[in-house]
Order: sequence, then structure tokens, then C-alpha cells
Amino acid sequence: MTETTAANPELLADQVSSLLVQPLEAASVVLSSGPRIFDTSGVLRIPKLVSGATVGFVGEGGLIPDDADVDFDELTLMPTERKSIKTILKYTNELVRQSVIGIDAVLKARLVKDVSDALDNALLKGNGASDSITGIINQANVQTGTLDVTDADSLLDAIGQAVAEEVMPNRWFVNGADFIELRKLKEATDSSKYLLESDVTAGPTYRLFGIPVTVTNKLTQGTAVLADMSQVAIARDVSPSVTVLSERYAEYDQIGLRVTTRYDLGLLHPEGVIVLSADGS
Repeated sequence: MTETTAANPELLADQVSSLLVQPLEAASVVLSSGPRIFDTSGVLRIPKLVSGATVGFVGEGGLIPDDADVDFDELTLMPTERKSIKTILKYTNELVRQSVIGIDAVLKARLVKDVSDALDNALLKGNGASDSITGIINQANVQTGTLDVTDADSLLDAIGQAVAEEVMPNRWFVNGADFIELRKLKEATDSSKYLLESDVTAGPTYRLFGIPVTVTNKLTQGTAVLADMSQVAIARDVSPSVTVLSERYAEYDQIGLRVTTRYDLGLLHPEGVIVLSADGS
């Protein structure tokens, strides 16, 4: 009888690739899109000049009005009750010794990624519940408009809303499915020529009417944002950071990884953000 590998699987060493396949996930979008970031560990108050004085022409020898007035306001970020994003992951020392990959480094990177994603979601669409972050699309007094992916004029209407408020928008945030629908638009109903990119061999054009587009599925289909990101103020207490808890779980021969981060977001001028939805609400 000939001994084969199939007949003796217990004698064979398992081969495990050192390549760790990561899940497919949406990339972080808010912090990479150019908001104003302020480093602070306490309450941050940003003064705002709401309106200036009304002036007029005065003739020679005429009485100059002395009733000029200006109004001030402020934006308050990082109140003391603002909560942090925190998590702890535990793993055994046996796992560290027996793993074919550098499991400690992998877990650190993964945990930071998870916390960063949770932060990005909050900055974009957080609802502010339980002292958490209120995201861009849920900020008070933002402009709203209608998103119609079958008609590029709806995008121009949003730009028109921004221009009417003396805002120069510099970023679109668009859901992936909506962006593809926009790319399918033709020059005419009887034409096969695409509106955004007529050459099908060319790379995708991530611009709409000259404004860069960030495609993200963190926005639900039917929702888009046009923003002047210089009007988005972000207060940063601490970026996602890792602390190794080597003694906390020593009696179990375990190691803990703690990752924390604390941010807040507000709008210097809410008019600088236009949130588009399919129903215009």
C-alpha cells in the first residue's frame, strides 16, 4: 500500500497565509475633505461677526450718523458633556505566540480603524443623541434642496443656493449608487454620448460642475451634500490613540487594547452646507 497525503492528513502541517484579508469598507471622508480643525481639550468658543454697520453718503457739512452697530455671536464646541468614542479589546498571550501574523499590530490597526470609522460616521451624519456629535447633515439651519439624479439641473440649483448666500462650495458628498446614476446621464434622450464623461475608455470624473466629488456609501441613497468645507469647524481633543493595558488583565494572562477619541463639529456659517434629498426635505 502506498502512503499518500490524502490518507495521512494528520501528518501534514497546515499552511496559513500571512496575508490578512480586510473587510470591504467605506473610507473616511470628513477629516480628509478640508474642514477647519481646532485642537482643544476644553470648551472652544469661536466668535462670529453676524452683521456689520449700515453706512450711507453724507454731504459736506452734514451730520454724520452715530448709530452704526454690529452684531456678534459665537459657536461653542466641545462642551464638557461631549462624550468620547472608546473601546477595549482583550486577547490572550497564547494567541500572540501562536499566531502566524503579528496579531498585536493587526489588532491595534483594526481597532483604530473601527474607532476612526465610527468617528467619521458621527461627523457626517451623527444625530447628537446622548451628548454625542451632531453630524454635518443634521446641523441646525443648513440649507436643503432636491436631489434628482435624472436631471443635472438639480445640482446646479444647489450651487445656486450656495452662491445666493455668498458661499463658494468646494466639495460634494454623494452616495455611490447616486453617483453612478449621474454618470449614466446622456446628452439627449436619443444620444448615446454620456454627459459627464463622453469617452468610455477614460477614467471616472470625480467632479460635478467643477466641484470635487467624494463618493461615500455612508450617505444613504437619495442624499447628497454640497458644502464649503472651510465653514465646517471641528474641535479635536484627542485623535484615535491606542493604550496597551498589560497589567489590567494579567490574572487572566490577557492583554487589553484601549482606543479613545474625542471630537466635536459645528458650522461657522450653516448656509455653507446644502443637504439634498430626493424629496427636498
